[in-house]
Amino acid sequence: MAQNILEINDLSRQFKIGGMIFGKKLTAVDQVSISLAGDKPQIMSIVGESGCGKTTMAKMILQLLEPTSGNIVIDGVPLSHYAKRKNRKEFYKMVQPIFQNPFTSFSSRKRVDSYLYETAINLDIAKTRKEAKAVVSEVLASVGIEIDHVIGKYPNQFSGGELQRISIARALIPKPKLIVADEPVAMIDASLRMNIVNLFKKLKDEYNVNFIYITHDLSTAYYVSDYIATMYRGNLIEFGYAKKVLNEPAHPYTELLLDSIPRVGRKWDQDVAPPVMESKEYEMEGCKFAGRCIYAKEICHTTKPDMIHLNQQHKVLCFKHNDYKPENHIRVYEKLDRSSSDEFKITM
Repeated sequence: MAQNILEINDLSRQFKIGGMIFGKKLTAVDQVSISLAGDKPQIMSIVGESGCGKTTMAKMILQLLEPTSGNIVIDGVPLSHYAKRKNRKEFYKMVQPIFQNPFTSFSSRKRVDSYLYETAINLDIAKTRKEAKAVVSEVLASVGIEIDHVIGKYPNQFSGGELQRISIARALIPKPKLIVADEPVAMIDASLRMNIVNLFKKLKDEYNVNFIYITHDLSTAYYVSDYIATMYRGNLIEFGYAKKVLNEPAHPYTELLLDSIPRVGRKWDQDVAPPVMESKEYEMEGCKFAGRCIYAKEICHTTKPDMIHLNQQHKVLCFKHNDYKPENHIRVYEKLDRSSSDEFKITM
């Protein structure tokens, strides 16, 4: 049996907010544990609203932030191994990022093709510029761009969609085992977002690469994902197969996210409790969603729930399932058709 490509064990990250004397600690990621099997390439989406901790998670996987506690293991190797300067190149060959805004990934004063050549040479994928050109040509072709369209041009000569595809090509140069994509379609025109999402599905098998897809858009997450992890105020509140989580949501917050997706012919007529001040929710002793939850009981406000395993591949952080019985506790939603484009046209 293949080892996990990614293991996140009791991962936490705290930030100090406010002044030196009266400041408080905010736990942006709170004891999160997730694993992603490495037997075949997969896409795992981390979803949730702004402030849930998903980007902080991505930055820790990319070694852009140090965890306060816990650890991350990639393909059997602890991330701490790559923290040493001599092992950084090895890490960049293993893990690559795709950021939200492609225009900030490239300097306006530097030609785009030079980034691609330098990545190939600096990571020892090619020894000469001629060899690098062959590598660059291959990865650009895989994202639907001819190398002649890129050579000699600057970032402002490309559209946002083109530049994001070039960013994806750059990430593919070392043929990494894991790509972390943080809101990669957020800055792209709605009409072009599905092109990028479809690229992930194509490249997953073509390059045998796993993706961590960070997003707040459940429609694209459902369409592209093998697994989905839902986060709220730093907590992992639900994790499992994408179809299972989004067709049979076990956590009230996942239900709320699903209910918020616009649907043709349906008018929103429900009242939703707004969140309290974010910093106060992070400090709650019990379930951080209790103040907005229609199922909340007294225990939810005073005690942090344990992670309940509904089955081997579906777990939820909620007292609602302490006496778990599928027929009593799972609210079955109308199944979303992964092949249908009507659902996604509304929300892209």
